[in-house]
Amino acid sequence: MGYVFRTEEQKAAVEGLKRYLEDKIDPMFNQEYRDKFVPREKMGEVMRELTKFGLVSGVVSEANGGMGVDWLTMIMLFEEVVVAATDLSVPVLINSFGAHMVEHLAPAHLRTRYLPGLISGELFCSIGISEPDVGSNVLEIKTRARRDGDHFIINGEKTWISNGAYSDFLICTCRTSDDQRRGLTHFLLDRNEHPYEVRDIQKIAWNSQSTSQIFLDNVRVPASNIIGKEGEALKNTLLMFERSRVFVAAQGLGIARRALEEAILYAKDRRQHGKVIAGHQLIAAMLAEMATNVDAARLLVYRAASMVEAGVPAEMEAAMAKYFACESAVTVARQAVQIHGANGVTKEFLVEKLAREAIVVPIPEGTTQIQQLIIGRALTGVNAF
Repeated sequence: MGYVFRTEEQKAAVEGLKRYLEDKIDPMFNQEYRDKFVPREKMGEVMRELTKFGLVSGVVSEANGGMGVDWLTMIMLFEEVVVAATDLSVPVLINSFGAHMVEHLAPAHLRTRYLPGLISGELFCSIGISEPDVGSNVLEIKTRARRDGDHFIINGEKTWISNGAYSDFLICTCRTSDDQRRGLTHFLLDRNEHPYEVRDIQKIAWNSQSTSQIFLDNVRVPASNIIGKEGEALKNTLLMFERSRVFVAAQGLGIARRALEEAILYAKDRRQHGKVIAGHQLIAAMLAEMATNVDAARLLVYRAASMVEAGVPAEMEAAMAKYFACESAVTVARQAVQIHGANGVTKEFLVEKLAREAIVVPIPEGTTQIQQLIIGRALTGVNAF
């Protein structure tokens, strides 16, 4: 593919992880568990291995037991996970942001109790924001937390929640007052101590991991389990979105890159009209367009990650990266299927799965259209929503 600037440390980290993924993860997710749910025990084994390479543990500072990896290097590592297995990237992403929230927002007693397990890969978390009637507009959240002395009673429903079936705890966004902007609060719900019901959702792809509905029926949780300050969940969620969108953009990048790699291998092997199809001008043109899209997506994703690392506001740049990289995944995967011809729609070839995965990736963390509205607002100062 195109040249990627990396330090010697980044090269070593990426290459070490890549060897592990190619040897252990690719065959597991693309053969043994292709389109099949990976059990909690098996997924836990993988997460415990990945944390040794800096996944999840990397977003946590060394002072709190993590590796303290910079955001650009984290994105480089995350990209390799997606290339090997999109499904695996989901628990990596969710546990990473769960760890980030627990480290920076949780009170000491919760940080001490839950952060080490996330760092080691022993624990899984879920982050509950979306609801049946609430997507990108966090202000419309209806899940209610009603104060009862030193506790809160929570009732509501969350949907499209990653890691739901795996989760040991849930960071749940709840409405604690009628103040639209200052009325949202994050709570940490331990699944054993504050039980919530989980029902998995079957999708067009990404079914080797858990995406769930979560039902909260009079869940009683101590006020001391508030993550961040009461009423500050909106501010903290919007800050998280800026960073998490860069990771979802990297999912688009990874899917597009793997589709391109598969298309190149096939084009160099498949023969038609007396020569390999890579030698036909229209195929060469398609590959050139696909490669350019992949490299352009990478530049946008890496720029946004570098801005986050530098502490520079990156709302527009993260939205651009998410918009372009995820739409590029759809385009490149579609072209990869076309290059494979009839073989591209069979289960025998990976591009069939990649095309389905690509359809999903423009949706999480705000659809493409939401990203366009964010970019437009940043350019004009006029809010379209």
